Amino acid sequence: MIILKFLKKYIKKYWKPFCLAVACLTIEATCDLLQPTIMSKIVDIGVKNRDLDFVVKMSFLMLGVTAMGALGAVSRNIIASIVSQKFGTELRSDLFSKVQSLSFEKIDKYDGASLVTRLTNDITLVQNFVNGLMRIFVKAPLLCIGSLIMAVRLNAYMSVIFLIVIPVIVLLIAMNMKIGYPFFRKIQKALDNVNSVMREYLSGVRVVKAFNRFNYETKRFKKTNEELTDISTRGMRVMAIFSPGITLTVNLGIVATLWIGGIRVDRGNMQVGEIIAFTNYMTQILFSLMMISHVFNMFVRAKASAERIDEVFSEGNSPIDNGGATAKPMVTNGLNKKQAVLKEQFNSKDTTMEDSLVKGRIDFHNVSFSYAGTSGEPVLKNISFSCLPGETLGIIGSTGSGKTTLVNLINGFYNISSGSIKVNNVDIKTMDIKTLRESIALVPQKIVLFSGTIRDNIKWGKEKATLEEVVQVAQVAQAHDFISTQPKGYDTILGQGGVNLSGGQKQRISIARALIKKPEILILDDCTSAVDVTTEEKIREALKQYSSNLTSIIIAQRITSVMNTDRILVLENGEVAGLGKHEELMKTSEVYKDIFRSQIGKEAINNGKEA
Repeated sequence: MIILKFLKKYIKKYWKPFCLAVACLTIEATCDLLQPTIMSKIVDIGVKNRDLDFVVKMSFLMLGVTAMGALGAVSRNIIASIVSQKFGTELRSDLFSKVQSLSFEKIDKYDGASLVTRLTNDITLVQNFVNGLMRIFVKAPLLCIGSLIMAVRLNAYMSVIFLIVIPVIVLLIAMNMKIGYPFFRKIQKALDNVNSVMREYLSGVRVVKAFNRFNYETKRFKKTNEELTDISTRGMRVMAIFSPGITLTVNLGIVATLWIGGIRVDRGNMQVGEIIAFTNYMTQILFSLMMISHVFNMFVRAKASAERIDEVFSEGNSPIDNGGATAKPMVTNGLNKKQAVLKEQFNSKDTTMEDSLVKGRIDFHNVSFSYAGTSGEPVLKNISFSCLPGETLGIIGSTGSGKTTLVNLINGFYNISSGSIKVNNVDIKTMDIKTLRESIALVPQKIVLFSGTIRDNIKWGKEKATLEEVVQVAQVAQAHDFISTQPKGYDTILGQGGVNLSGGQKQRISIARALIKKPEILILDDCTSAVDVTTEEKIREALKQYSSNLTSIIIAQRITSVMNTDRILVLENGEVAGLGKHEELMKTSEVYKDIFRSQIGKEAINNGKEA
């Protein structure tokens, strides 16, 4: 059973309180089973013989049994609620942690709205089922079996009615499960679609208003909402057939009991109290079977949700995400002249010098990569280059050439198809993923800020950073001036996604967030596209001083942003179209010359300004 498959961890943790809840439930069920028998004694002995003492004595016994049953029910409810809530909380946290641990390659398989639904609605359904297990699922069979036993003890002849009623009910429940399950699977997918449309609308509400597309979005939401309504209605319609069917079957059994019982009482083969007790047991069987039917409905929905949750838990981490033993970095060839001179000044056994010569080094060797679901068409093809410690590498190329994909591979967001990537002379597949990402700070192309203060957003890079450190990196990112003009300065509250800031302001805060981390490798992925040229120049100058010992990778669309870097990597259709300094590329790379010509102009080339 798939529910037990991924709940194994939680079963080990919560089996003791679960068993305690079942024990309380057993006491409650036993008390419920005793009451009809006590009632039959009161009628057949006390009332028939007009023995008031016997009636009073049995009435007090009945009250005691009822009180004990109520105590068991209250205890069971309290324990079940506590256990199910703790279980749901832990399951939700574990699933959230699992999602965080997945590589982008795995996350891309799921729509964001689908993951939200799994973390909320699906887990709630499984949690409710676990709660139901401790409250009614165990009680229902106990009541059903117990009522059968007690009824047979009362009158074996009348129990033949059960041989007809119960198989019919079991058949209805089985059909209920078989037919109902596929519908609930579809319902959860339809709910995913509704959430997806809502998320897209809320994230792009400004665009919707700008283009006056309210009617389009309304129709789009209406369509998905109606699809959810349609599949839910069909599912509920199918499920609605079975509960009344079960009720009808049991009520026919009760009618048969009263009819046959009346005949047997008239003939003197049965007492009135036995009929009352037998009818009560039949009613309890009805109640228990209805509960079983309800629980199976819960099970059908929980099973569909459990499978969706298990899909995420079953996603194996990539080799990178699994981590591994990090080998001791070894220095290899490829040092520039400055580093070679420094090395000669140190004994080759000096480990401090050894580390400084590889700290921040990046090596790509024949790296190819293709996204899942792209028919194997590589996005990057045989990429080879080295970025030496302390070097600034510029990356430029046309849209879709693979610039962002390339730097995402350095962080281990995706697994490469072939080749190898080394950071600090260690293959990233053998590195612990946390260690790798701790050494890298990324300012992504799509800026993401979080609800909270400006200070909190910058401190994402270093949680324990002081205000002085926050101000320092904000000054480097040219963000201090505009932050100071805010009503509360660094304590100004940002809306979700930083909606109360401009694009350039968000980019500068994002740069400050990366700088405060003080990484070995700094990656700036076209993160000044919304910043004016003057401010961008100030940021570059400040970065030169602040990150003089860092290995920096700058991705840009503007050629002026990378012209003065130590080396420039030119990408075209996922392949290296040039690698070298600006002056070299102007002579050797046609792609680079075309970019320069389109942005700077032919006059600059003719006048020698490219030098």
